[in-house]
Amino acid sequence: MKYTYKTENTCSKEIEFTIEGNVVTNVKFLGGGCPGNLQALPKLVEGMTVEEIEEKIGGIICGIKGTSCADQLAKAVRKAYEESKKSA
Repeated sequence: MKYTYKTENTCSKEIEFTIEGNVVTNVKFLGGGCPGNLQALPKLVEGMTVEEIEEKIGGIICGIKGTSCADQLAKAVRKAYEESKKSA
C-alpha cells in the first residue's frame, strides 16, 4: 500500500512510502529538507520493519523542533501500519 504522510515541524513537508505488512520500501521525502539526510534515510530504512525503524530513528530531534525528518518517518510508518491493520 502506498502511503503519504504530512509532516509536522520539519523542513520536509511530506513523506511517501510503500508498506506491505510491516515492511517499508520506496521512501521519498518531498517539499524541502537537508538533501543529504533525505537521500540517506530512504537507503538506510529500505526493507526494514516498522519496529526496526522506530527503534533506530524514532525520537531523533533536529535543533529545537522537538522532532526531525527521521522521527517523522518513524511516526509515519507506525501510523500507516496501524491504519492498514484496521482496513484488513
